[in-house]
Amino acid sequence: MKLPPVLVVDDEKNMRLSLKTMLSDDGYSVQTAESAEEAQVLMTRETFFMVITDARLGGMSGYDFLANLHKLWPETPALMITAFATPKLAVEAIKAGAVDYLSKPFAPEELLHAVGRCAERYRLLQENADLRAKAGGAAQLEDIVGDSPKMREVRQLIQTVAPTDTRVLILGESGTGKELVAGALHSLSNRHKARYVRINCAAIPETLLESELFGHEKGAFTGALKQKPGLVEEANGGTIFLDEIADMSRPLQAKLLRFLEDGSFTRVGGTQELRVNVRLIAATNRDIVQAIRDGHFREDLFHRLNVVQFRLPPLRERNDDVRLLAEHFLRHFSATMNKRVKALTIPAERKLLTHHWPGNVRELKNVIERALILEQSDEVQASSLPDFQVEAQLHKSAAPKMTGSESLDELVTAFERQLIADILERNGFNLGKTAEQLKISRHALRYRMQRLNLTLPGEGDDDKGIAVGKEVSP
Repeated sequence: MKLPPVLVVDDEKNMRLSLKTMLSDDGYSVQTAESAEEAQVLMTRETFFMVITDARLGGMSGYDFLANLHKLWPETPALMITAFATPKLAVEAIKAGAVDYLSKPFAPEELLHAVGRCAERYRLLQENADLRAKAGGAAQLEDIVGDSPKMREVRQLIQTVAPTDTRVLILGESGTGKELVAGALHSLSNRHKARYVRINCAAIPETLLESELFGHEKGAFTGALKQKPGLVEEANGGTIFLDEIADMSRPLQAKLLRFLEDGSFTRVGGTQELRVNVRLIAATNRDIVQAIRDGHFREDLFHRLNVVQFRLPPLRERNDDVRLLAEHFLRHFSATMNKRVKALTIPAERKLLTHHWPGNVRELKNVIERALILEQSDEVQASSLPDFQVEAQLHKSAAPKMTGSESLDELVTAFERQLIADILERNGFNLGKTAEQLKISRHALRYRMQRLNLTLPGEGDDDKGIAVGKEVSP
């Protein structure tokens, strides 16, 4: 694992050069500063795995520098060197936050041994962070299942965009796989070995979200008993995924806008400006244009995030993927539950294909999990699937949403398609009953279905129509 540099702070030029040579010869990367003030500026711009400082510096003393270091960068260990070693000063150094204390003159082996222990500590912390990141489950590209043209386009765009550091905005209904896309972007990026941090902006109270993102200082608010680094610091060098970003309050949106400019931020209750290097991916299931029009989301933040945009299709617009996804989840849950359920029966497939999936892929996953729990045979029966009575009432017969680009004819066609599909489903896909309810002939209904690209299961295998169900004989 490649280590960040060591920061050497000493107001004596010869001592700085001597320490730099000693450490460089042992394979370490080294940066130097001649004052504590200069060192603190460097630390806001770059990551160091440890700091070596003299006790007596021009300007701020080494002890005051250690106190600031312990407060602002508590995870960075420090080694103090002094020519005036006494037990009292050693105690003061340890109290200020030093992990070790060397008195001049010292043997090179003493210094290298102390630095080696800090290097090993850093490696262990990074390995632990990597394991936590892997356990967090950043998705892979192969986790995105679907063979419809829209999903093939999504996978291709992921492969194109992932190696860059550009910001990404992912739009789509709940359950369409926004988090999978974000995870795949990280996994295929040059940052894949660094941390991948996820945060749901809608799941954390507004008063705590800023603290979670940017951290807080001790005493910043009631309950802030100690300093806490934020998630942007944890993600330094890696990727942070902000899900449901449209639910973020406008004051915090302004702070995020500043953060996006150069990665700088200030912890809650703090005054020190810090800086990190992270890639930001954001997502929302809300109508972002309407949120901007309603004043809930800043337009300038939208443009800052919207460098590359993904728009994930709802499952009802990729009906051909329903069977593929169902089989994928069937294999997954059969393995995890240690059950020998190998396939879906034809009636079960038809039942899945006739549902409009308001909960999208997440709903389908839950349905297959439920079926595997209930199923006693080696095939999923239709009776093991829910009846969808409650789900069928969601997102039904709603007026088509206008984006400003549709003509009146397009809106009327969309409404007619949805209306006929809903009535077909309510009538058990009986064409005779549906035609009677619509007060048209069965032939006229067939004609309209053909014009609207609506088919029944078994009739849409050529991928030219939208399957809406299975006709029940009158």
